[in-house]
Amino acid sequence: RATTRLAGRVAGGRVATGALLLAEGDSWFDYPFADVLGKLQDMFGYSVESVAKAGDRVEDMAYDDGQYEKLLRKFEQLAAQGRTPQAILLSGGGNDIAGGELATLLNHVDSGLPALSEGMLAGIFDERLRAAMVRLIGTVTGLYEAHFGDKPQVFIHGYDYPVPDARGYMGGGGPFPGPWLEPSFRRRGYGDLAINTRLMRQVMDRFNAMAKNVAATPGLEHVTYVDLRGLLSAELAGKAYQLSWANELHPTRPGFEVIAAKFHEVLSG
Repeated sequence: RATTRLAGRVAGGRVATGALLLAEGDSWFDYPFADVLGKLQDMFGYSVESVAKAGDRVEDMAYDDGQYEKLLRKFEQLAAQGRTPQAILLSGGGNDIAGGELATLLNHVDSGLPALSEGMLAGIFDERLRAAMVRLIGTVTGLYEAHFGDKPQVFIHGYDYPVPDARGYMGGGGPFPGPWLEPSFRRRGYGDLAINTRLMRQVMDRFNAMAKNVAATPGLEHVTYVDLRGLLSAELAGKAYQLSWANELHPTRPGFEVIAAKFHEVLSG
């Protein structure tokens, strides 16, 4: 196993193109027609084993017994096959702040308060999501050490800046999921897309600050944070952002290609 492990890495401990990756996450790793994992396979030749599921929250991944069992079975399966993942990719947190959760971060437009509640931002990002992410990293690290006798390389990421334009999956409505962001803004009295987009930028910056802080935590030196901000367009003029964003939460196929290329850049070091 040690030989297999080293064969998949390049100098400096980074991951070689074509190496086996193990992934847990949300819809950025599990999306119809195109997602980050699929593009990593198609564009760069990585082999991917995944337990990611669209709609999962990072708190589900961290604390749910069923999620743990799913991860455990995947580790057992790979170990029995003699296949050692060279990195673990984690994607989570978007679902924890989408939907009704987003409204908790917003003060009403007529309240006289700042649009974003600092107390709620701190509670959600710096406490709740940070704790869940650290717990999930600890879980996958422990499982990797138990099955492969080494500490894994773990990669986490933040999200790029979305546009809360009320578009759900396949346009939303009826049986289709979404929208996830605009209803919360409307509920709090915010109807200007430019203002709402700037507020989402602040929310995503706070999320990314949390993820970066997690990766810098003592004892988590094996964790790398991937910054995806600025890769996708959030340009409202001419609806240019729609070339990058299929809806409020998910990139288009070309958008996922750009995101996957950034992952590859960081993975390969």
